[in-house]
Amino acid sequence: MVRTAFDGRTIANVLTSHGYEPVDRTGSHLKLRYENPDTDEVRIVTVPMKSRDRIPQGTLRSIAEQCGAKNFREWCHWIDESS
Repeated sequence: MVRTAFDGRTIANVLTSHGYEPVDRTGSHLKLRYENPDTDEVRIVTVPMKSRDRIPQGTLRSIAEQCGAKNFREWCHWIDESS
């Protein structure tokens, strides 16, 4: 079974290790930017960083969509394996 519960710090660490760069922080939300070197496509992803709280599943799905994930469970598996 794929784990689908993560905190913001885990998500941010995985994304930054895969080329996303922090560009802004407003309150407890961190904005990360990724530019695909092959297509020049730019993605902005907002991750809630409130302490070590688990991100609600709906918000986690939104983050996956912002990252361009086609399959939520595969994206969660990737996050879990990369953390």
